[in-house]
Amino acid sequence: MAKIFTGIVVSNKMQKTVVVRIERKLEHPVYKKIITVHKKLKAHNEKFDLKEGDKVKIKESRPISKEKHFIVIEKIKN
Repeated sequence: MAKIFTGIVVSNKMQKTVVVRIERKLEHPVYKKIITVHKKLKAHNEKFDLKEGDKVKIKESRPISKEKHFIVIEKIKN
């Protein structure tokens, strides 16, 4: 099953590629405090309609390039 994440577009300066910041909350194993962990993933975007700050849904796919393993599924309305 392919993983699906929701995140915010951080950069759209590359051709057909956007950088998406994924945030998730988890509990620290020792201190039991809720912390936010983030990761930046590169995703393939065939259309050029995304801007920085847009909320998108990305899906895991076959490797498209060395660092690009995700495809933009849809732009989420705010």
